[in-house]
Amino acid sequence: MSGSTDRRAARGGTSVKEAVSRYLGSLDSGGSRSTMRSPLTEFADFCDQEGVQRVGALETNTLREYGMYLRERAIDQELAASTANTYFNYVRAFLSFCVRDELLDTNPANTQRAEEFLPEDKGDRNRQFWDPKHRQQLINYVTERVDLALEDTIDVSREIAYRDRAIVVLLADAGVRGAELFRDPRDDARNGVTWGDVDLENHSLEVFGKSRQYERVGLPSAARDALDRYRRVAEPPTDAWPIFPTGHAPSKYAAYREVTGRDLDENVDIDDALRNAEIPPPALTKAGGRSVMKRLTQEAGIDLEDGEYLKPHGARRALGAELYEKGHSELAQSALRHKSIETTHESYSDIQAKDVAQGIDEVRE
Repeated sequence: MSGSTDRRAARGGTSVKEAVSRYLGSLDSGGSRSTMRSPLTEFADFCDQEGVQRVGALETNTLREYGMYLRERAIDQELAASTANTYFNYVRAFLSFCVRDELLDTNPANTQRAEEFLPEDKGDRNRQFWDPKHRQQLINYVTERVDLALEDTIDVSREIAYRDRAIVVLLADAGVRGAELFRDPRDDARNGVTWGDVDLENHSLEVFGKSRQYERVGLPSAARDALDRYRRVAEPPTDAWPIFPTGHAPSKYAAYREVTGRDLDENVDIDDALRNAEIPPPALTKAGGRSVMKRLTQEAGIDLEDGEYLKPHGARRALGAELYEKGHSELAQSALRHKSIETTHESYSDIQAKDVAQGIDEVRE
């Protein structure tokens, strides 16, 4: 082998995390390092989840799956499509550095296959806000549904009715992201919130935030009430119990088998077995949370364009818009946990533009 090939063979064993650290250290601008650190660290974590620890093992399929991961986050409205594409470009730049550093022969991000699943950037026009009328209609419906479940007049258990009401009220009133409530099968750090994360006395819920750090979410009275009532019905046996457990039976059996090392007798109820052994089931997934919202939107008789449903992130954006429009920009920043007020201003630039226009009219009158 040639000298350069020998070097690539030896250095291709460099871990993705090590290469990311080296790349960030090579950047001249501190601002660029700060901007790119979180997305690239997340990419390294993604690779680890995919079983790709070494730079030399990175292939087009890895980047294709990463594009799908970004697309799913855009669908969940955790990321704007423009941000998803920006993150991919950061990774592309990092991989070009790896080529120059002779860790890779070619850049696996520079192919149409790698880019195929990236979300199309259409600006903010398609980003959903919960309309105040629809928000109230949905809350009224899930509240009425609890009453019907208590009366045994519908084929929905009391626990599920209280669970669904808690999901809706948390999304509507607390500014929490769906990805912070539910489990992400692609991310071991996102296991869903547990009852141990709830502190009703101090009006807060601890979540694993978008920053990939644990953050405190403020719980307004309606959210505290919904969680308190739901907990009384759910009776979680331990604080490690997920607030929103999965209903997926195979996942429950797998959780039991993983802890006990044996299969459950077919005559034993899996939910009873988990409770008796204090083995927490997996939490509801993000996809499961979306399914709940789709079903509730339809059952509540809420008609949206193009067969859409009230998406989790639409509630967060609506809360921020309501606070911002009423002149509480700093409260909006705190509720949404934006790192800077500039981020809040940018998120609601349409409202800002309207205020400016009205201000000009008032001055000229």
